[in-house]
Amino acid sequence: MRRLEELVLTFLLSLVARGRPQLAICVNNEGYAASLERFKVYRVLPDPDAMKHQQMRVVDESGEDYIYPAEYFELVTLPPSVSRRFPEKAIA
Repeated sequence: MRRLEELVLTFLLSLVARGRPQLAICVNNEGYAASLERFKVYRVLPDPDAMKHQQMRVVDESGEDYIYPAEYFELVTLPPSVSRRFPEKAIA
């Protein structure tokens, strides 16, 4: 991974650790096709230990949280007007 990409990923993961963005879009599900759908929005849970290893704790299709490679996701922040409309179950 290029240095700039590493810095951006580290910054984004730090935001998750502080409880800011809590959603991510899956952009790669290689090796996890049964657990992750590409282009679906998932909840991200704070996990400082996982973040130290470039991973994220994500609530997947099973409804349980597991650790996945952070590079498989793009963190997103929805505007409050949109996030209020999402029922909790709409986000895996």
